[in-house]
Amino acid sequence: MWFATLLSLAWVVLMFPSLAQSGKCPRVCSCDAKTLTVACTGKNLTSVPPTINEITVKLDLKRNNLGELERGAFSHTLYLTHLGLQGCRIHTVREGAFRGLTRLVQLDLAYNNIEILHQESFDGLTSLKQLLLDRNRIEDIRPGAFSQLGSLNLLSLPHNQLTYIPNMAFQGLLTLQTLRLNHNSLNHLETEAFASLLSLTHLSLSHNELQFFPTATMTRLVALTHLDLSFNPMTFLGEKSVSMPRLTHLSAAHMALQDVSAAALALSPLLSRLDLSHNQLHYLQPLTGPVQLQSINLAANPVWCTCVLLELRAWARKGGVRLLGDCAGPPHLSEEPLEAVLEKDLRCRRQNGGIKEEVEEEERLVVVTQAEPKKTENCPENCLCQPEAQHVSCENRGHTKVPRVFPNNTHLLDLRGNHFHYLPGNSFRGVPEVVSLHLDGCKIHEVEAGAFRGLKGLMYLYLSNNQLSSLDLDAFAGALQLMYLHLDGNRLTHFPSAATLSHTPNLLELHLERNLISKLEPAGLLQPVPMLRGLYLTNNNISTVAANALDPAPNLEILHLGDNQLTDVQSDALGHVPLLEELRLSGNPIHWIRPKMFQAVGGSLKHLYLDRLGLKKMDHDALAGLGSTLLSLSLEDNQLEHLPDLFHLPGLQHLKLGNNPLICDCSLLPFRRWMEQASVNVSAVCVYPAELHGQSVQEVDIIKNCGAENLHITTNSTSQPKPLKSSKPKLKSTLISEALAEHSSTKPRSKSKPTKTKPARKPLTDEPKPNQKSAQKSAQRRKNKKNKKKKV
Repeated sequence: MWFATLLSLAWVVLMFPSLAQSGKCPRVCSCDAKTLTVACTGKNLTSVPPTINEITVKLDLKRNNLGELERGAFSHTLYLTHLGLQGCRIHTVREGAFRGLTRLVQLDLAYNNIEILHQESFDGLTSLKQLLLDRNRIEDIRPGAFSQLGSLNLLSLPHNQLTYIPNMAFQGLLTLQTLRLNHNSLNHLETEAFASLLSLTHLSLSHNELQFFPTATMTRLVALTHLDLSFNPMTFLGEKSVSMPRLTHLSAAHMALQDVSAAALALSPLLSRLDLSHNQLHYLQPLTGPVQLQSINLAANPVWCTCVLLELRAWARKGGVRLLGDCAGPPHLSEEPLEAVLEKDLRCRRQNGGIKEEVEEEERLVVVTQAEPKKTENCPENCLCQPEAQHVSCENRGHTKVPRVFPNNTHLLDLRGNHFHYLPGNSFRGVPEVVSLHLDGCKIHEVEAGAFRGLKGLMYLYLSNNQLSSLDLDAFAGALQLMYLHLDGNRLTHFPSAATLSHTPNLLELHLERNLISKLEPAGLLQPVPMLRGLYLTNNNISTVAANALDPAPNLEILHLGDNQLTDVQSDALGHVPLLEELRLSGNPIHWIRPKMFQAVGGSLKHLYLDRLGLKKMDHDALAGLGSTLLSLSLEDNQLEHLPDLFHLPGLQHLKLGNNPLICDCSLLPFRRWMEQASVNVSAVCVYPAELHGQSVQEVDIIKNCGAENLHITTNSTSQPKPLKSSKPKLKSTLISEALAEHSSTKPRSKSKPTKTKPARKPLTDEPKPNQKSAQKSAQRRKNKKNKKKKV
């Protein structure tokens, strides 16, 4: 494509040499007619100069004051291949700002003030190969932001303010090979964050705040060969944590690694280079899995060259693996290269004249290699403590009470699978630095007031799969920094009260799946947690959502209400969630979608799940109010015979319609036309009439032959007739004649030819007309007068 672009530009220059030599150059710019280059750097420009030569190939506008890039800002320079906008104080890129630049291959937007990447910000850049967004203020990537960049190879986002990556953030980047996300504040990656990056080979996540290796997220990167995770606060790599079949280079340098499982790389067989330098590793076990490993860098680790290292040395020698780095001790081997130390010098024996520290270190390492619980002064019985890693594990150890003594610098405290039943107040004294606390599956039925008091740094609290039926008003008192609260899989019958949530003002996610909650009321349930982004209520018994239950929810982005007992969703309830992006209603008994049901969230909603509802009817305007922001819609596993209008959803990328008894008649003509115009790959199959069962909606002739008259009939009907399975489809001529008959019967007559209105039906008796009745009465009156005169 790049070669073709050069040829086309060369043709333009050859055919129209006067354009290249016309001297059309803005006064403040420097222009080179031979290379078709224009430079307007550091001129304090507030807009793109309109007099730039239209055949310019390279345009450099760095260090100006553009502020906002309006739609069509470069519509007069459609031959650009390189565009430099570094340091232009750009804070907003409007939809269609680069539309028309179909030849552009490099766009540099580094050193600006961009905060949000909106959908279609880069619309039209179909040939773009490199997009540089370094050193902006980007904190949010909206789904679809890169959907038009199908040719992109390099995306660079270092030195921004990203804290998490949502699902499908990079959708559309099917050819992307290099992604740079280093020097951000990333602490969470959604499972499907990188799902669409099927060609990605190089990923940099260094200098972030990831505490654990994101195994589930990384497994989606099926082509990744180089991964840089250096400068993240990870303390250990667990068993099979790195599951990447094509990974060849892994950098885990400058972290806080205290332990690396022997099977950490068991599912990464092609790894050749592993960088573990500048960590806290005292030893390393032989690694299982990588069969092509060439080198392990252990430089700047406190590696103790004793007998504990013998097994690693023998394994490395046998496999031809280079061990880079120096010994940290014992003293007589200090600073000796690991590969230079003879195996006979790797000893673990007491010497009368030896150094006390050496013996103690040898004993400590032997205990670790035997995988026994570490006996330290502040470690509970039957627990494994790693003070250097700031990690304590008492998982599945049969504890009936929370141990009282932990290393005071513990960050991760794992107490899963014990039998506590009850958490008294001040259960976690002495560990103020705990960030993540795991209490899953501990049979807890009561949490006393102040149980977590003192955990000033607690951000993640897992109370999943316990037996809680209610929560004390002060259960979370003292945990003011709590951001992620998991209460799923309990027996809660009511939504946590405002008093209970008032102790967690910084909450971002609240998980209440698989409980017994029956309704969401009264008003203001989320008022104490204004920062909440995700509310998960799947698999409860919710039948009612009060109109003001979610008032206010100014930052709520995800609302899961699937598999409950809702029969309707009031638009009033959704009117208080202005930023809602994902709404899941799957598995509720909602049989009818009313007109404009989702209009209240039409400006923000991106993903709508209406599957498994038993849905029988959707009004023609059921989705009215939803617009270009909607990216995915799920309607599968319902009872839909007809479909609503989708023409007002131009941004739709995913539509699921499977397992619906669609009637293939002219009512599906609008949907068929939408399918022809949309770029969505959707499978829609006829069920009725029986003669068309199993055929694709796109191929059925009866729909192809429908005309405007038939469309008038179907789209103006609010009720849909249920078909007979044995009925045959009417022929085209019959359908059209019926449509024309109905159309002519409703069409008003011309005023130039007035006609008398005919009676609706013929009289069924010989009853005289009104004028005949009056004549008969007059004759009778005359007859009565004559009779009176005769009597006189």
